[in-house]
Amino acid sequence: MDPVISIRPLLAVAVAGLAALTVLLLNNHEKLRDVVSPLAATTMFAIVASMAPTVLAGGTVDLRLFEILPGIDFAFRVDALGMVFATVSSLLWIVAAIYSIGYMRHLKEHAQTRFFACFATSLAAAVGGAFAANLFTLVIFYEVLSLVTYPLVYHHEDQEGWAGSRKYLVYLMGASKSVLLAALALTYHIAGSLDFVAGGLLAGVDASAPLLTVVYFCYLFGFAKAAVMPMHAWLPAAMVAPTPVSALLHAVAVVKMGVFCVLRVVFHIFGAGLVDGLGLGIATAYLVSFTILMASVYALTRDDLKARLAYSTVSQLSYIVLGAVLLSPVAMVGGIIHIAAHAFSKITLFFCAGSIYCASGKRNISDMAGIGRRLPWTMGAFFVGSLSMIGVPPTAGFVSKWYLALGSVEAGEIAFLIVLLVSSVLNAAYFLPISYVAFFGTEAQESPVTVREIPMMTIPLVATAILSVLMGIFPDYFLTLAEGVVR
Repeated sequence: MDPVISIRPLLAVAVAGLAALTVLLLNNHEKLRDVVSPLAATTMFAIVASMAPTVLAGGTVDLRLFEILPGIDFAFRVDALGMVFATVSSLLWIVAAIYSIGYMRHLKEHAQTRFFACFATSLAAAVGGAFAANLFTLVIFYEVLSLVTYPLVYHHEDQEGWAGSRKYLVYLMGASKSVLLAALALTYHIAGSLDFVAGGLLAGVDASAPLLTVVYFCYLFGFAKAAVMPMHAWLPAAMVAPTPVSALLHAVAVVKMGVFCVLRVVFHIFGAGLVDGLGLGIATAYLVSFTILMASVYALTRDDLKARLAYSTVSQLSYIVLGAVLLSPVAMVGGIIHIAAHAFSKITLFFCAGSIYCASGKRNISDMAGIGRRLPWTMGAFFVGSLSMIGVPPTAGFVSKWYLALGSVEAGEIAFLIVLLVSSVLNAAYFLPISYVAFFGTEAQESPVTVREIPMMTIPLVATAILSVLMGIFPDYFLTLAEGVVR
């Protein structure tokens, strides 16, 4: 099918960029300012959804803007992999925008205009990266995302905020300015292009195996947003940010951009054949398996709820990479759809953490005994999100983990099937006690403040919990897109 030439990819990015500008202009009109993000999010999602029929039919939507160097264009291409990321980002921006308004108003946070402007710009960068036609365009949006989320991380402007944001920027920008830049230069030198190619840009090039191996690992660690150990420390440090930012970082934009970039490298720069021929698939699988298990062990030891969720994210991201590098078609599908499954479930959990804090001021799990009886909708949604993270049917997490497990068997790698099973047990060990204590634990003392649900925060978190279940029951949209990538 010939590509469809359309301005819609640019419009999807521009909507969020214009929203950020409008938010700044409406700084003195709070009510009007707060309406901008939900309207822009809905518009962006409509634009993204309008391209879905073409992509589901096996086509692409292209837009070439201008040439930078021979073989390097600033261009967009909407394909199946990009549509997975863009659908998740644009859809969840709608609920995140509504939730953020409730959160920021309830806590009477300062610098709300800066917050909403940066939030919108980060979604523009995420969708721009999803629709990038080549590595050059992708890295531009990757870097913009790092810079524009920096003010969100240091939002509170206290000592803890500055320390966390500094680590955040050092890891992400340090990696990209060193090994990632080297990988881009070497790729361009070897192939004369940075375009994404079905089967791999570097497949069949005249280059030595050691050189290609170096390039591969430069990409793997250069895209530090993927949080593969040891490039993960920025992620727990970023928990100093407000909870809506944590949800953005851990479920929608930042970490998903990291693993999305790794998938682009595996599928469209190296290609499955070259990754297999160099023996890089198994090497990476062992590396990310270590990340999956160790991050889960770290999560078990954290009493702060957001910190536990942060280490859970480190673990869950590596499921996505594991699915890709097993090089089994079924495992690849599992890794791709885990982008959506994890996003719907993890944003629910972070929304719940924020709701608990706003309603009760509690951050530590050990202080949450009995809170489920006061916040039944919040903790009910938390329980649903937990089940999805564990992989219990009929939630979204079950679908992606099922495909990952089958893919491990298909690849003949039973060791990684064991990793998946052990990690699911660990998931249950650090998630289920939270819900048990919340509903069945005895409060140490009566709370001095009235603890009740906050509607503008509760509605979005219930909505995302429902999305987690709906994807588990009706996974066809994401499965079709994932299968289109693997074909």
